[in-house]
Amino acid sequence: MLDLVISGGTVIDGSGAPSFVGHVGVRDGAIVSAGPGPTGEPAGRHVDATGLMVAPGFVDLHTHYDAQLDWDPGAAPSPLHGATTLIGGNCGFGLAPAGPDHADYLTRLMSQVEGIPLAALEAALKWDWTSFGQWIDRFDGRIGVNAGFLAGHSTIRRVAMGDRAVGEAATPSDVAEMVRLLHEALAQGALGFSTSQAPTHRDGSGQPVPSRSATPEEILALARAVRDHEGTTVEFILPGCLSGFTPAEVDLMTALSLAAGRPANWNVLAVSSMNPTGHLSQLDASTEVARRGGRVVALTLPHSMGVRLSFLTGAVLSGFPGWAEVLGLEPEARMKALADPARRARMAAAATSDEAGVLRFLADWKRLRIIETFSEANAGLAGGSVGDVARARGCEPFDALLDLVIADGLRTGLRPPIPEPTAEDWKLRAEAWLDDRTIVGGSDAGAHLDMMCGAVYSTSLLASVRDHHTVTWEQAVHQLTAAPASLYGLTGRGRLAPGYAADIVMFDPATVGAEEEQTLDDLPGGASRIWAGARGVQQVWVNGTAVVSDGRLTGATPGRTLRSGRDTATVAVPGPLPV
Repeated sequence: MLDLVISGGTVIDGSGAPSFVGHVGVRDGAIVSAGPGPTGEPAGRHVDATGLMVAPGFVDLHTHYDAQLDWDPGAAPSPLHGATTLIGGNCGFGLAPAGPDHADYLTRLMSQVEGIPLAALEAALKWDWTSFGQWIDRFDGRIGVNAGFLAGHSTIRRVAMGDRAVGEAATPSDVAEMVRLLHEALAQGALGFSTSQAPTHRDGSGQPVPSRSATPEEILALARAVRDHEGTTVEFILPGCLSGFTPAEVDLMTALSLAAGRPANWNVLAVSSMNPTGHLSQLDASTEVARRGGRVVALTLPHSMGVRLSFLTGAVLSGFPGWAEVLGLEPEARMKALADPARRARMAAAATSDEAGVLRFLADWKRLRIIETFSEANAGLAGGSVGDVARARGCEPFDALLDLVIADGLRTGLRPPIPEPTAEDWKLRAEAWLDDRTIVGGSDAGAHLDMMCGAVYSTSLLASVRDHHTVTWEQAVHQLTAAPASLYGLTGRGRLAPGYAADIVMFDPATVGAEEEQTLDDLPGGASRIWAGARGVQQVWVNGTAVVSDGRLTGATPGRTLRSGRDTATVAVPGPLPV
């Protein structure tokens, strides 16, 4: 007898094969049958999926739920959007193997670089672990999703070098200790290694995060450790991920993949008709890496990110030259600095300088939209622009902006003007999604909580199929399921087929999509976050147990902590071509 039968729906199995109207049968948390028509076996529960689509649970490769799972085992809102498997520890940032000795530094780093409120981190995290294994063991039997984690370079460097991790070159003994720590983490279940050289990644003091002080030799020494462990992978971010790769970066990407003997992926590839060939030049790097025997895959988002800027956390804004030293100050000192005319002049000049690089587009201050205000002095300004305020007050837009921010105690929500996607944008995006050098992903769910809700990426992709005919339903589901599962070698996930885990999503193709963003004050310590629910996702099962029912979280915790080698198989790269 089956535990569950879902019947009458359009089944999309994740492989990319044509869909069919039929059933999915589940027993003991696994799929035992999936095919056209009825199953013919009795079941304890029947779900009628007529008019709906039934797909594998979505696999999100790039999240930062490492901390949130401590206070929210359900990893909301990702399951509401159909995600059943989440990978954390990206960008070189994590909570282990660091223990209480590094708690203050790492909580401040995570707050600054990933936009997770410091109050929430300080209120919720107990720091009662000293190894990677002890940390992930805490999730066994108590999470609502399947979750695996990479071992982060910055965290490992901090443990190995202490305060010297920031700004100093590692000695040979330092590198040896980092390699030892990484071997230990991988043996205890880490899914791989992550690192970052991104210029926007700064710690709680506004300094470059530890991994940014690493030489290529240090990075490659760590990558070589990955090769020794079954079912592992590599994730990285380089400056060229934002603007285009240099020949030296292509060399490093190639060496990284070959040293690890694994595919490597980076986040995030932007696709826009305003620069229709920009993403193609970035993908050319993957072609060159492949020519040399490695493999590099870009994660790309299916929607325009509605980034929300905040002077409270300083994320993104701290990437302007010289701004980090101001935005790294405590709030009271920060507001005092922002009120100083001389400081304002220096900041304004830096934001429009050549050194600002890709961030210069943000410095058209008059075009910033005011999303949310918090003070009586700013009442009624939400919905307008900084330029509107500047004209009304008879001052320069940058002065108007900082006056707004100071009046709100730094909490003002701001958004750069992002044009609505055109038909050409959707065409270019769809072509990119189907390119074998990309995978749809890069949500950053669980992070940048003051800026966006990245969990919407999956329902945004599905909505684009319906509204813009971007790709087929089968292609979209493949990008959300089997494609990412295959890249990471996740065994038994990403397909609706006998023997696979019963991670299943049932959604209404006529209504699926993301709700509008809103601010929720529901984090530990009274902190806030940007939240967006989902439309049309009716039921979600993890390992055969419903975690979403009628569009609402059930509170069940059937998730599995994913460990390398046990829950993953090695995905090897071809290796260098013979000379």
